[in-house]
Amino acid sequence: MTDTNLFRDAALTSKAWPYEEARKLLKRYSAGAPAKGHVLFETGYGPSGLPHIGTFNEVLRTTMVRHAFETLSDVPTRLIAFSDDMDGLRKVPDNVPNQDMLREHLGKPLTRIPDPFGTHESFAAHNNARLREFLDRFGFDYEFASSTDYYASGRFDEALKLVLRHYQSIMGVMLPTLRAERQATYSPVLPVSPKSGVVLQVPIQVIDPETGMIAFEDEGERIEQSVFAGQAKLQWKVDWAMRWVALDVDYEMAGKDLIDSVIQSGKIARVMGGKPPEGFNYEMFLDEKGEKISKSKGNGLSLEQWLSYGPDESLAFYAYREPKKAKALHFGVIPRAVDEYWQFRGNYAAQPPEQKLGNPVHHVHNGDVPGDALPVTYSLLLNLIGVLGAQANEDAVWKLLERYGEGLTRESNPDLARLVPLVLAYYRDVVASTLKRRAPTPVEAEALRRLDAVLAELPEGASAEDIQNHVYEIGKTGGFENLRDWFKALYETLLGSEQGPRMGSFIALYGVENSRKLIAEALSGQVAN
Repeated sequence: MTDTNLFRDAALTSKAWPYEEARKLLKRYSAGAPAKGHVLFETGYGPSGLPHIGTFNEVLRTTMVRHAFETLSDVPTRLIAFSDDMDGLRKVPDNVPNQDMLREHLGKPLTRIPDPFGTHESFAAHNNARLREFLDRFGFDYEFASSTDYYASGRFDEALKLVLRHYQSIMGVMLPTLRAERQATYSPVLPVSPKSGVVLQVPIQVIDPETGMIAFEDEGERIEQSVFAGQAKLQWKVDWAMRWVALDVDYEMAGKDLIDSVIQSGKIARVMGGKPPEGFNYEMFLDEKGEKISKSKGNGLSLEQWLSYGPDESLAFYAYREPKKAKALHFGVIPRAVDEYWQFRGNYAAQPPEQKLGNPVHHVHNGDVPGDALPVTYSLLLNLIGVLGAQANEDAVWKLLERYGEGLTRESNPDLARLVPLVLAYYRDVVASTLKRRAPTPVEAEALRRLDAVLAELPEGASAEDIQNHVYEIGKTGGFENLRDWFKALYETLLGSEQGPRMGSFIALYGVENSRKLIAEALSGQVAN
């Protein structure tokens, strides 16, 4: 049996969430391929602020489901990244320049507002370009779609007619979900004012669904105009449903905060004669304060920030895991995400197909997982750079690395060569100001003296494992309540950190003599009894 068939058989029962999602699509089209000849995946993005990591993750996770479906089926697939760029700007984001200028354009479609950065023809064009740069960097296979283009070009005209024909039924879905004061002014259709250019939140009268004619009041005057050619857009829940029907979307996931919206949009899609897409609701990313990240606040990590300190695949790895669980997204999670990525990658080659499909790196690399390993962890590099301090630079780090592993050079290990400058940047920007070595207590000082004596007697070239065993034995017999206290003392007195690497690996990498100098420095500041 070929590898492809082995993976397909395993995928039919895999508990990995992308395969569980992909099987929904198999069931959706159990009788064969859809009439349009492909399965359509969609992601949505509101360009009212700069794209953030949550926007990227929705495309990433949807792509993982798409790849899982392609393992299970030979039906062609497409992915549309849809920008709701005809939305009216409701508030000015905190993290953009020229905010006073933007306030003058509140309520207008995002594609008709000048770019506060001065680089593109509109605010939406700037943010759309940023999004596409992010997606292109990761090599996503997607088609970008603009709400403004689709409305203005007539792509949505037939679906807009459906909305107008079923106007009262759609109102019947939406009105019970609204407060009394909102019910009085609610309309599924939002005309664009011919006077101010603002997307109006006013009641409308449907005059003729076939010509798209509606009537509404604008600054005290009754206006009749068509909803076609970009002269109106839909309220977003109705817009979402209309898009599902117009494009025949098969799969779209959404954040947990949109569960009610998914339900209402699904009802509206059925009113229009369509079928809502498959999908699931993922949990939100939180900043270090436990608050939901927001593109208007600019809190949490940006894509650029993560990629300044961690490689691309570490971000994809972090996004894959437990999508239905809220996760912190701040600087502190990056080192662990990098190290865990490499740990899972190292396990992949020896795993049987069913375990490979559950391994996050399978989905990060779409089954084409590189086989090389990383000889030094991010955490170990970070501690090494910490003790180098002001002398830390790429050359100094590689000098130690080349001594640590025979033939370990920039040329022989490009993944490590890519990682070293990222760790140096993380140390400089995030860690350096937090490091503070403390003096050892008398019990700790005695254990450090024993460790120094052991290191002095080690044969040249002692392995990291041998050194670790000695460190372990000293901790067991050194008067500590538990080994955790001993390792914590080593980290705090030698490295200035509350956490650290396997000390055997660190000492082997940093060098026995250099490590003994660290111990001497710590002992010179011993706390009095």
